[in-house]
Amino acid sequence: MNQIELFEEIDAPPEVVWEVLIELEDAAGRTTIERSVDAIPVVGDRLRSEQSSTRGRIGFLEPEVLIAEENRRLVRLDRVGVPFAFDSYHEFHLEPIDGGRRTRLLQRETARGALVPLAFDERRLEREFEERNRTIKERAESRARA
Repeated sequence: MNQIELFEEIDAPPEVVWEVLIELEDAAGRTTIERSVDAIPVVGDRLRSEQSSTRGRIGFLEPEVLIAEENRRLVRLDRVGVPFAFDSYHEFHLEPIDGGRRTRLLQRETARGALVPLAFDERRLEREFEERNRTIKERAESRARA
C-alpha cells in the first residue's frame, strides 16, 4: 500500500470549495492526467476520466464514486485491470475552520495491489496534488471574495 496526502487551507467556506471541486466539466481546472470527466459525483456512479501518460498515450478509466457527502467528502475508486491489481482510492475531505468561514482541504490517494510498486509515482502525484489544490484554492477564494 502506498499513500500520499496534501492539505491546503482555503479562505472560503466549504460550500464554495465543494462547488469548485465538483465542476467536473471545466477541463481547465484539472491536471494533465485527469483532463476530462463526464459526470456529476453521485454514489455508485462511474465517472469517465480521460487519462494521458508521460509517453503521450491516452486511455480511459471509469472510477466509481464511493462517497459523496455534499460540502464534506468525495471518495472514488480508480481500478486498473482486475480487482487488487492496482486499486486507487482518491479522496477529498473538506473541514470547516474559523467558524466555517475557511476550509481545510485534504486530498489523499491510497493505492493497493500487486502493480503498486511499479506504477505508483509519488513525486508525480505530489506535483499533481499541489497543482490541483492550488487551482481549487484560487478559484474558491476568488468566488468567496466576489
